[in-house]
Amino acid sequence: MSRRTLLGLALLAAAVVTSWTAWRNRDRDQAPPAPEQRSDYVLRDFELVMLARDGSESLRLTAPELQRRREDESADIVQPVFVMPASQGSWRLDADTGWIAADGDLVRLEGNVAADSQGDNPSQASLRTDQLELLPAQDQARTDARVTLTQPGIIQTGVGMDADLKNRTYRLRSQVNVRYDTQKR
Repeated sequence: MSRRTLLGLALLAAAVVTSWTAWRNRDRDQAPPAPEQRSDYVLRDFELVMLARDGSESLRLTAPELQRRREDESADIVQPVFVMPASQGSWRLDADTGWIAADGDLVRLEGNVAADSQGDNPSQASLRTDQLELLPAQDQARTDARVTLTQPGIIQTGVGMDADLKNRTYRLRSQVNVRYDTQKR
């Protein structure tokens, strides 16, 4: 073989290796796309008070973190604790996560939702469910999930519930089971 043939084969081999390497690394040269910003702002370890249209306190919220979504102006909350005033006392609502609509008219709680009435009202009540929707302006709560409602002397379970939190009236929608707890006096 002549020197020209060897040189030609060496150049051909170098061109093939270079082309293969460039093709294989083509995605590495491009910068990764910038991640979209998830929120406009983040609040940490905060307390927030929402007012009704008449200026009275409608809802109090404390949580370790709140993130406001830029695209729809709603807010995601980690471990929210809501306190809602009622005619006698108030309601305390805890959950694993929460979501507030942009206008503040709808609040969704999910995961280990616990709602307990507070104050001197003799009809103390506790609600337990996996998800709950609050309508703060209307003092209403609702869910389609399984609910356990406990009041002095009675435990009710069912699927789906509508509640008037201000007047402390509840309506279980289906699969209702009632157990009376007769305590010795």
